Amino acid sequence: MNEHFMSLLWLRVAVLLYGIAALAVLPAALYERPRWRHIAVPATIAALLFHFVSLAEMLNAAHHSLPVDTHETQALLGLLLACAFVIVYWRYRTVSLGIFVLPICFLLCLIPAFRPGQESMPFPQFHTGWIFLHVALLLAAYAALLLSLLASVLYLIQERNLKSKHTRPSAEWLPPLETTDQIALKSLLFGLPCMTAGLFIGSLIAQQTIGPSYFLDPKVLLSFAMWLAYVGMIYIRRHSGLRGRRAIYLSAFVFFVVLAVWSANQFSAVHRFTTP
Repeated sequence: MNEHFMSLLWLRVAVLLYGIAALAVLPAALYERPRWRHIAVPATIAALLFHFVSLAEMLNAAHHSLPVDTHETQALLGLLLACAFVIVYWRYRTVSLGIFVLPICFLLCLIPAFRPGQESMPFPQFHTGWIFLHVALLLAAYAALLLSLLASVLYLIQERNLKSKHTRPSAEWLPPLETTDQIALKSLLFGLPCMTAGLFIGSLIAQQTIGPSYFLDPKVLLSFAMWLAYVGMIYIRRHSGLRGRRAIYLSAFVFFVVLAVWSANQFSAVHRFTTP
């Protein structure tokens, strides 16, 4: 009980820090006030540390090593997105993506922090390190896809701004087009091996625990369709130089496929999270 209370406390501290960072990043990015970076970035890093400790204690208190309910999954996805923001800032020195990423991290952690769930997986034998790796890799792929989509949106905004005759030649809060495009593409290139390995590990575990019927599960079929769409998106981007609005449409399509995969939990005998 004490560990559970402490994990919620650390997560609530992380939520507060994400909120501060999400507010501080607005003047830093939109109003050309670079001093606000000294609040937004350290607050994000501090939130990330509290978030990590909270998730580790949450899983330890529940006696499993992987997220087994939607709230724990949300918390892990938020952690991965925050990590992605810090890595992008460290590599490109831009906080523009924080306008989108930090509020998402705040919202993803808000419900787990104040309305923790009591869900569990229908197959307790799945609590293994390999399952944790399976879940973590797929969540990393989802986070990379979302980051790529957000970067594509920023690319379109900057591109329109450069072409407009009614605004300045460029917006200071936006990174250069080449930088934004590189963030979008490298995010996808990072996400593909994560998704491939995650699906491969899940398939191997399923063969040993459930058998061939696993591959008739609706979420599994959608997951492999998602992988094909992901590969197709990278191929099109790299070989046709797809950017701007079309890149957003393509990324959005694959992201909606991801949402469909997530929604398929309700129809999946394997992946559905149930309340005991």
